[in-house]
Amino acid sequence: MVPIRTQLSVATCALVLVVPVVLGVAVGGFVAGSITVVGGFLAYDWFFIPPYGTLEIGQGQNWVALFVYVIVMLVVARVVAFQVRARDLAASRALAISQLFTVSQSLTSDKPLQEMLDLVVTTVHQTFATTWVAVLLPDGNQLRIAATAGLNLSPAERAEIETTSPTPTSLTLTSGPVPSSRIALSATSGPVGQLVLAGADLDLNQRALLRTFANQAAVAIERSQLQAQATKTQLLEELDRWRSALIGAVSHDLRTPLASVKSAVSTLRSPELTVSDADEAALLSMIEEQTDHLARLVTNLLDAARLETGTLVLRREVHSVDEVIGTAIASLGTALDHHELRLVLDADLPLVDVDLVLCGQIVANLLSNAAHHGPEGTVITVTAQRQDAVVMVSVADQGPGVEPQDREKIFQMVDRIAGSGRAGLGLSLSTAFAQAHGQHLTVDDAPGGGARFSLPLEVAELEEDL
Repeated sequence: MVPIRTQLSVATCALVLVVPVVLGVAVGGFVAGSITVVGGFLAYDWFFIPPYGTLEIGQGQNWVALFVYVIVMLVVARVVAFQVRARDLAASRALAISQLFTVSQSLTSDKPLQEMLDLVVTTVHQTFATTWVAVLLPDGNQLRIAATAGLNLSPAERAEIETTSPTPTSLTLTSGPVPSSRIALSATSGPVGQLVLAGADLDLNQRALLRTFANQAAVAIERSQLQAQATKTQLLEELDRWRSALIGAVSHDLRTPLASVKSAVSTLRSPELTVSDADEAALLSMIEEQTDHLARLVTNLLDAARLETGTLVLRREVHSVDEVIGTAIASLGTALDHHELRLVLDADLPLVDVDLVLCGQIVANLLSNAAHHGPEGTVITVTAQRQDAVVMVSVADQGPGVEPQDREKIFQMVDRIAGSGRAGLGLSLSTAFAQAHGQHLTVDDAPGGGARFSLPLEVAELEEDL
């Protein structure tokens, strides 16, 4: 404007000089705007108020113009600064609301307790720019660190924050080796823990936001704890149910062979009865069969105990399918003497990667089940066929079969008590052993009638390489 200043009025120049003041406030705040007002005052006097090039004011009306310019510019600077601050505060609150909404969605999801705690400390650390943040949960009469985010805590810091009261009630600033802000995590049941922040300079709005977040975090932690307790209770109930079913199955399976052995022994020892050689041989054969049955039952009970205690360990090795089936048949003793056993095995079957003892026990249980439900003199057929990455071993009997609606239930031990003729300890254990191998037992209709149980055995990798 300097080249044409003689053609401009003093008021017009003052209006134009409003622009740098507004820009200064918008960029640097009120302080920068005030500095711009001073610079504008000097420039206004030096360049646009005669005599030019001096700080002399001259006429009285020029004093009025300068005074009005300063007053108006200070008001403009204050208004613009307020608007900028209001805009920044609105943006900050919008961001906080967005973060709170995102966190709320995450906290309302079903997450394990530790994952929930990690989410809480990470979000607080990122939102409030803390040096570190920790969540403490009650452990007896003290609070113990359960999750942290930010810089690693030193032993002194851990010792200080873990000796706090287990029932904090408000946000406070503490002094000591580790200046920190603490807030209680209170839910409907009372305090569930404490949130500790270090290195965070919180204003009133941030404190309010932190309280809101802490309330949501407390509810989420309480829900995770209740869910964990509910899961534990459910597991205990399932364990009690399994034990009750085990006792029921064992009592049922023990009663028949024990009664048979007792009856046979009593007959042989009775001085009042005359037993022919043929009858004596039959009774001794029955005692041997029932003793073998009891031995298998004891083996199943030991396996059930291993399952319950979690000590069942797979010992996978490479074996032939013939070994698996042969091990099962050998373990049955005389149990198959009253049936015709037919083996239909494909030629050139690949080797399988299995625990020989457990898979042999599965096939033995299936054969025992087939012998129990197939009438004497009927055929029990064992087949083995290659199907992609497994060898499918099937045991088929000529018994009554299994109704489609019962084919899932018979592998559950508890259904023996409900009256299912096929269910029991052997099938339930066989199912568990198959699942330990990553496979599943299935049952369908056998060709010509009866039931056919199938067990997939994983083909050994070396066989695939060849």
